[in-house]
Amino acid sequence: MKKKVVLAIAIAAPILLSAQGATDAYQLAQPDMKGTARFMSMGGAFGALGGDLSTLNQNPAGIGVYRSSEIGITLDVDIQSTKATSQGASMSKDQTKVYCNNFGYVGTTVLSSEVMPYFQWGCTFSRVQSFDRVYRGSIPSLNSSLSNYIASSTNSEGLTSADLQYVPGEFDPYYDPIGPSYYAPWMSILAYDAYAIVPTADGDSFNGLITQPGAMGDATFVNRERGYVDEYSINFGGNVMNTVYWGLGLGITDIDYKSETYYDELWSGATIISADERGTESGSAYYGLENYLHNYGTGFNVKLGVIVKPINELRLGLAVHTPTWYSMTSNYYAAMDFDYSSGLNGYSETNGGYDGHHDYNYRTPWRLIASAAGVIGGRGILSVDYEYVDYSSMSYSDDWDSYDVVNDDIDRYYKAMNIVRIGGEYRVTPQFSVRAGYSYQSSPVEDNAADGKETIYTAGTQPAYAFDKTTQYITCGLGYRYKGFYADMAYVHKNRESTYHPFSSTVSGSVVLDESPSVKVEDNNNSLVFSIGYKF
Repeated sequence: MKKKVVLAIAIAAPILLSAQGATDAYQLAQPDMKGTARFMSMGGAFGALGGDLSTLNQNPAGIGVYRSSEIGITLDVDIQSTKATSQGASMSKDQTKVYCNNFGYVGTTVLSSEVMPYFQWGCTFSRVQSFDRVYRGSIPSLNSSLSNYIASSTNSEGLTSADLQYVPGEFDPYYDPIGPSYYAPWMSILAYDAYAIVPTADGDSFNGLITQPGAMGDATFVNRERGYVDEYSINFGGNVMNTVYWGLGLGITDIDYKSETYYDELWSGATIISADERGTESGSAYYGLENYLHNYGTGFNVKLGVIVKPINELRLGLAVHTPTWYSMTSNYYAAMDFDYSSGLNGYSETNGGYDGHHDYNYRTPWRLIASAAGVIGGRGILSVDYEYVDYSSMSYSDDWDSYDVVNDDIDRYYKAMNIVRIGGEYRVTPQFSVRAGYSYQSSPVEDNAADGKETIYTAGTQPAYAFDKTTQYITCGLGYRYKGFYADMAYVHKNRESTYHPFSSTVSGSVVLDESPSVKVEDNNNSLVFSIGYKF
């Protein structure tokens, strides 16, 4: 089959392979704390302060605080450690990454006006989000199998064996867009070809591979995520009578996310498929599922902000971020290999081994940030931010209007996240400052979804998903000023807890029929952040 024919069919029916699911939407919009060393050392609590290059991505009114011009750059050394634990078995994976968090310039123009004494403009490059994470582990004693989950999902679609198998002279489930297989999910086709699901005698439904009581199984998994969200911002601002500061920011974003996953199961005492016309026998069974996904695109957003200084010791801030509207592309590939004691073994893959391709639109949530900061004795600063992000408002769209169901899933699985940031700074001498901060992010996941009380629908051939619980940052840092030059350093400890599921529980109404295995994933990352700059 020619490559161009394969790709044409992948484009014609993208929803069958790996269009985006609800859990992918959060993956692309999850928050991160990136910025200058001063910003990060104070826990990111800068919404009412301004005067820092990072505020252009948080509260654009912060540009209105500037009385001079500035240029600066920030480097981040991120030492990552991720541990996956299931049933007492743990495995850790470490890696170190170096980023350019921020590079920017702010220009200040002095106006001959008592009402508006300054006008500021600036442009920055910022890495606002990093996806880099690797975790791997094992599930020593399975209470359910991926095979059973796929069989249940296939049956819920009303598919028969005729929909999934190749019939010479009629249609090819990999290449031919005409015929019943056109409507079959690729996950079902892969599992059928890999002998992981078993048709019943009449061929009208399927059983999972593991059906014999007393069967014992274990699983291993590897998940590697890479990528970033970079934002290029252009900001304008000013102030009114040195009391009200305002800002407008226009952001252009570049997003790149790659995921490579492998999940396998090994069973003994199982009901498996024999090589003779799909008969069954007892023995051992192994099968593994490999997935590759690359999401990339560009987007834009608008930020509006205001800071009010009613007295010299108090500042109040408010910022609104519109959604980021993305134009996205996904490339994807999946394969399943199998090896049974009956002598049956082999390998099946999507799209004849070629990457699939899908274009779509994606919208992140609105963001609202309210802030307050106090100046204490002319030498200390205490600042607090509260951020509200409703992740149930994320959405997809494409030319086929194929995302209505997925958008409903987003609304069911996700809820609003609350973020609190607290930061402080004390000027020990006119040149040296010490800083500290803390940030807390609540879980964005609805309780029923997080507790496995409803079926979680994923996209294409990727049955696995992870739900974040809480995320916390503990930060501290030092600052040095000499005339217009400054140098800052920050230490940032990030702790994030998540739950990984290789596939969903099967739920009917409020009754859990088949509970999904779960793995606790904990990130403990330590970053050293360095900024240098010059104000003139």
